[in-house]
Amino acid sequence: MSSENNRTNFIKNIIKDDLASGKHDSIITRFPPEPNGYLHIGHAKSICLNFGLANEFNGKVNMRFDDTNPLKEDEEYVNSIKEDVKWLGFNWDNLFFASDYFDEMYKRAIVLIKKGKAYVCDLSQEEIRETRGTLTEPGKESPYRNRSVEENLDLFERMKNGEFKDGEKVLRAKIDMSSPNLNFRDPVIYRISHSTHHNTGDKWCIYPMYSFAHPLEDAIEGITHSICTLEFEDQRPLYDWVVRECEMESVPRQIEFARLNLTNTVMSKRKLKLLVDEGVTDGWDDPRMPTISGVRRRGFTPEAIRAFCNEIGVAKADSTVDSRLLDHFLREDLQQKAPLAMAVLKPLKLVITNYPEGQTEMLEVENMAKNEEAGTRMVPFSRELYIERDDFMEEPVKKYRRFFVGNEVRLKGAYFVKCTDFVKDENGEIVEIHGTYDPETKSGSGFTGRKVKGTVHWVDANNCVPCEFRLFEPLILDNDPENEGKHFLDQINPNSLEVLQGYVEPTQIKDAKPLDKFQFVRNGFYSVDTKYTTDDKLVFNRIVPLKSSFKLESK
Repeated sequence: MSSENNRTNFIKNIIKDDLASGKHDSIITRFPPEPNGYLHIGHAKSICLNFGLANEFNGKVNMRFDDTNPLKEDEEYVNSIKEDVKWLGFNWDNLFFASDYFDEMYKRAIVLIKKGKAYVCDLSQEEIRETRGTLTEPGKESPYRNRSVEENLDLFERMKNGEFKDGEKVLRAKIDMSSPNLNFRDPVIYRISHSTHHNTGDKWCIYPMYSFAHPLEDAIEGITHSICTLEFEDQRPLYDWVVRECEMESVPRQIEFARLNLTNTVMSKRKLKLLVDEGVTDGWDDPRMPTISGVRRRGFTPEAIRAFCNEIGVAKADSTVDSRLLDHFLREDLQQKAPLAMAVLKPLKLVITNYPEGQTEMLEVENMAKNEEAGTRMVPFSRELYIERDDFMEEPVKKYRRFFVGNEVRLKGAYFVKCTDFVKDENGEIVEIHGTYDPETKSGSGFTGRKVKGTVHWVDANNCVPCEFRLFEPLILDNDPENEGKHFLDQINPNSLEVLQGYVEPTQIKDAKPLDKFQFVRNGFYSVDTKYTTDDKLVFNRIVPLKSSFKLESK
C-alpha cells in the first residue's frame, strides 16, 4: 500500500524532521474513534492518513476507542468500527480503550487538585455556560473556585463514591477565566454520570471529558504525532496544558489537518443518526449513506477509497471535494476487476420473426472490457429477447440510432436486426417490437457488407435471470449540507432511490454472491446487495454509472 501513499505533505515533513533530528527514533500514531456511531467516508481519510504514515515510516499505529461517555456508546459501534478499518485494508498494532486508563486519569486529576490546578464546582451546566463569557468579554469566576485543596480532594472522592447526583457537581481545571481562548476558561474535566459503561460496567460514576482524557491517552500510549482535524486547533493549548500539568513523561505533538467535506454529502453523526431514526434510510448501511458500511454494501472498493484519499492529499485549510472524484476512482478500479454482463433494467420484448422457433444458440462474447486476459463467455440467444425500453422510439428524434421502424441496429455480440413493426396494448403502451435478422452479420464473422450506426445490448427472454435493480442519486440536494438556513431534512432528495425490475443474462450471474461486482453493458457498475438478496431473488445496487462529465485535473 505504500505506493498509494506516495505524496508528500506538511505532516510527513514534520515527521521527517523529527526523525532526522533524533527527537523520535520511531513514530506512533493512533486512530481514536468514539464508539457512538458508524464510521463515515470522512473517517476514511483519517484512517488512511494515520495508518499510512505508520506504514511509510515503519512505525506503529494504535486503534483506540475513546469511550468516555457511556450514555452514547455501545459495543455494536465498537464491532462495526473494527470491521470498517479492516475492510479498508489496515491492521492496528495495539487495541486500546480510553476506559482502560480511567484509574490513571483519576490519579492525574488528583495531581491537578493537589497543585491547585483543579476544583470541584457546584454550578449547573447552564450556569457554567452563562459565566464563561464571550470572545470579547471575560468570564466570571465560579464562587467555588477558591475551595481549599483538602475540600476539593474530599469532594472529588465523594463524587467518585457516588454520593452526588448527575449534574450536581463537576471537576473543573483552574486556568484563566479571562483567557482569549475560551477553552482555557476553567473547562470541565470530570462529570457525574450514573450510567453503566460498556467496558467498565458500574465501577465508575464519574467520567473524564474528552478534552482532558484525550491528551492523557496519547501520553500514556507514547503517541508521537497526534493527528486530528482542524476543529481541534483551538484546543491544542489545552491539550498541551493537560499533558504538562498532569506531569506526563511522554509529550505527544498534536497536528491538525483539514477534514474531508464532499459535495451532496453529510458528515455529521448527529444528522446521519437522524436519517436512520426518521426512516429516510433503511439503516446505517443504506447504500445511499456515506457510512463505510453503507458504501461497502453499495459496492465501493477499499482500493478506490484509498486511491481517492491519496489523491485529495492533506491540507491545512478546509475545502469541499467534488464527490464525482470518488466516482472516478471507483470506475478506474472496477474496470479492472468487474466482469461484463448484459442486463436490461426496463425491459421491452423484441421478437425476431425470421429466427427459427425453438432454437437457442450460444454466442461467444468478451468477459471484461479492459482485460483481454479475462477471456470470453458464452451467452444464450434465441427468437425472443429483451432490450431496454429506451432503445426503441415510435417517432425517433434527430440522430436517434437505435430501434425504430425501418432502422437496422446491431445486437451486441450477435446480429444485425431491422425493426419491422411494434405492438401496443389497450392503453396505447408499446409492449413488443418485431424485427428480422440477417444471419450473415454474426459478430466475429468478418461481415463487411454494410455498417450500422447503433448497437444495443439485450438478454435472451427464455434464458435470463429476473432481478431487482436499485439506482441511487445523491441523498442530499444542497451542495452545502451544513447550511443552517434550512432544516436538514428539507435537503433530502426525494428521488435518491429508484427501484427497477428487469433481467440479467444467466452466464455471469448464476453463481453470484453478495458483494460480487459486475459491469453491466451500457448501464454501469453494480454489486449484489447484502440485505435484500435472497435465494430466490437477486438484488443489485448500482455502484456508479459508466460515464461522467468529471475530469481529473493533472498535477
